Amino acid sequence: MKLILDMGNTRTKVGLFDGEQLLYCDGFTSSETLEKVVLLMESYAISHALFCAVGKNNDRYARQIIDLLPTHVLSHESKLPFISLCLPFSALGLDRIGLVAAGVKSGQGPILVIDAGTCVTYDLLDAQNIHHGGAISPGLNMRYKAMQDHTANLPLLRPQQPTGDFGLETHNAMHFGAVHGLASEIDGFIEFYRERFAELTIILTGGDAEFLRVRIKNDIFAHSNFLLEGLNFILDLNINSCSGKSS
Repeated sequence: MKLILDMGNTRTKVGLFDGEQLLYCDGFTSSETLEKVVLLMESYAISHALFCAVGKNNDRYARQIIDLLPTHVLSHESKLPFISLCLPFSALGLDRIGLVAAGVKSGQGPILVIDAGTCVTYDLLDAQNIHHGGAISPGLNMRYKAMQDHTANLPLLRPQQPTGDFGLETHNAMHFGAVHGLASEIDGFIEFYRERFAELTIILTGGDAEFLRVRIKNDIFAHSNFLLEGLNFILDLNINSCSGKSS
């Protein structure tokens, strides 16, 4: 059994894999990571782990996991199944590396992976497993927060599907701007890349994927655990470079 840990600034998502099959996934606050891993080790025979940290100051968590299990800490030096044209490669987010690896594993290239999270990232992988980079834009909650932070009178709202065809009052107008605006952006990027890559497969993932998919006109595949699958693929490629305590 393999343990995948995807740690952000405040939340950690974990997945347990038997080979390529995801058997269990969960999410919790980053401060609970060590406690949760210990509990999982008591319930499952975990042989190896991969630790991916996109937040700041998570080195101590990595050391704690290494003390428990043979662990590969994802970095730009990890063995990867694709070539990236991004410069410098060392600036490419580790979460995006995992998503591109999942694209390779899917075998559906050319593929556009859209991760709708804190930011929205777009990553284009061609049929030869070359990563062409993509785009980064503000995520859904960031758009709501920006309207409140940078105006005198607009409130901070929770994301909500707009009603009707027009925003006739302030709150619904804000929902139209944030939700329909982001969905229209996603559709625009899909059309932009489809002009350059025929037979493009679209994967939508991330925390806001299900919320947004009803507004997206293009054909997409929503996949909530796409990143975990990519990280599991990377662990398989780096299984012999794991360091830490044997389970």
